[in-house]
Amino acid sequence: MQEVQDNNSSPTPGLRERKRAETHARIQSEGIRLFVDKGFEATTLDEVAAAADVSRRTLLNYFGSKEEIVFSAKAEIPQLIADAVAARPADEPLLDMVENALLDLAQRHQTEQARAITVLIGATPSLQAGDQAKYERIERLLAQTLAAKKGLPEDDVSCRIVAGAAVSILKLSTAEWLKHPGRSPEAFGREAFAALRRIAG
Repeated sequence: MQEVQDNNSSPTPGLRERKRAETHARIQSEGIRLFVDKGFEATTLDEVAAAADVSRRTLLNYFGSKEEIVFSAKAEIPQLIADAVAARPADEPLLDMVENALLDLAQRHQTEQARAITVLIGATPSLQAGDQAKYERIERLLAQTLAAKKGLPEDDVSCRIVAGAAVSILKLSTAEWLKHPGRSPEAFGREAFAALRRIAG
């Protein structure tokens, strides 16, 4: 009975859904590849469409702009962070909860493509505003998730402060990773959280 219920709750995607997902992934992959190889500004939507073997009209049904293609590759990050925090033990101190969640994610999602996209964004002024918006979403969702985990009001000031500090450390860790590719972002993250504790203590 349980197996039947589980199957009903997670139906296998139909052919149409699978084809849409495959097309979305192909456009995203070819777009990122071209942006990294040629430069964001130098690459046109027509070139991305040709590389993905779709028409420009089809591409625009999936992505409204080149910016959307880039940020689609990072769209899940705020929720991934929130889910990682939600999975931590409820009795962990707020700062430990965030640090452990972020370090775990850094170890599992540190890829060459992630670094290439981060380099691309850093080198492209027209993408930087969208990247800042991503960090703002992370901070809001992180504060809400911490508050829910601790049974506190959604606007609890401690949760908001910890979320803001965590996002600042996330930005610094990313910048350090770009400057020193051989050094893992979690190594700098550990140092940054330790420094924050020393300052706060």
